[in-house]
Amino acid sequence: MNQKYTFLWALILTLIVFNIGIFLGYQLEKSRINKINELYAETDLYLLDQRIQADAFDAVTLNCDSALEENLKFADKIYEDARKIQKYESANQITAPIITEHKKYDLLRTLFWINSIKIKQKCSFNYHNVVYLYKYNTPTLDQVAKQRTWSNLLFELKQEKAEKIMLIPIAGDNELPSVSLLMDKYGIKEEELPVILIDERTKITEITDRSEIESYLK
Repeated sequence: MNQKYTFLWALILTLIVFNIGIFLGYQLEKSRINKINELYAETDLYLLDQRIQADAFDAVTLNCDSALEENLKFADKIYEDARKIQKYESANQITAPIITEHKKYDLLRTLFWINSIKIKQKCSFNYHNVVYLYKYNTPTLDQVAKQRTWSNLLFELKQEKAEKIMLIPIAGDNELPSVSLLMDKYGIKEEELPVILIDERTKITEITDRSEIESYLK
């Protein structure tokens, strides 16, 4: 009889611990997804602001120093958001809604890229546009390893050179016509991803040494 009670209590305890584990896991997943959604919720405002900025550069003359300052702040924010989203996405299953929201960020970064080109041309600034086009949907193991290395390298360069670099990460395989048109313009094919494009002139598909990138950022 004692053995039966012991077994019963052990079973009950196991079920309680198991259910608590499931509950905590669910809460953790929910928290991560909520954080992703909070970041994505801001994209609509950013997209609108970037559209207005693009139109403003075409319609009126803006103060170059102010435009550069705001662009630098925005560059830092969208890159930090990209790193946070990457971390949250890696801990969750990539679903259709998450892919859709990720596309909003790609559009935002593309608009930012276009604005950076306009500011640089109109104000004769000497910063570098460094566009990092990567594989987002079902990358191979080699691509994952390569992109992790490149991402860390570019982050280090951005930290060191700060105002000299506009670092713009964009998924190159999310079937966005605007991104595809720009990739076509600069001779970038989806099968080449990941690719680094520097100042709309230099396309890098392989890196053997950090100095290769730095040579274009002087």
